[in-house]
Amino acid sequence: MTLPELPQNSALLDLLRLQGVPEGRGAYAYEGWELHTHPDLVERLEDLAPQWPVLATFGMPVLAAKGIAAVVAWGMGILLVRLPEAPTEALELAEPCPPLTDPGQGWYSVCPWQSELHSAESQAQLSLLIRHALSHAATLTKDDSIDWQGRPVQAPGARKGKAAGRRPSRDQGGRGRRS
Repeated sequence: MTLPELPQNSALLDLLRLQGVPEGRGAYAYEGWELHTHPDLVERLEDLAPQWPVLATFGMPVLAAKGIAAVVAWGMGILLVRLPEAPTEALELAEPCPPLTDPGQGWYSVCPWQSELHSAESQAQLSLLIRHALSHAATLTKDDSIDWQGRPVQAPGARKGKAAGRRPSRDQGGRGRRS
């Protein structure tokens, strides 16, 4: 599964597409593409967002909410997070990834290891940051047919079974038809 082609994803997809290399001999394969993220960082992302589906996109692992990219594990030591504002000063920032991290683009680079924090604190802070990024990404679409994890949502009041969508006619129950 890959990140969907949505307008909110176009800048990221354009950048990833430029770097993407179809799987070749000797390369680390990642869903048909050469892996462009260190395997340790892929594992770190999975540890920070357990049970969240990772979308392999042009050789990069991506987390998305409602199909909108929220987090990307980049290279050897960068987590790109999509947020409404810059992360707190307590978090160690990573090297920028232009043009995504240019001012006003809504993407920020953070260090996935947070060497200044104890391991448990680093895990907690980064997990919280990722949840915040996923929540923010979910607000960037008005599509209510899927939940924030991309699963279909049943419309309120929708009925299942044979009677779904059928209403009793006026002439049922002994009432005469109006003319």
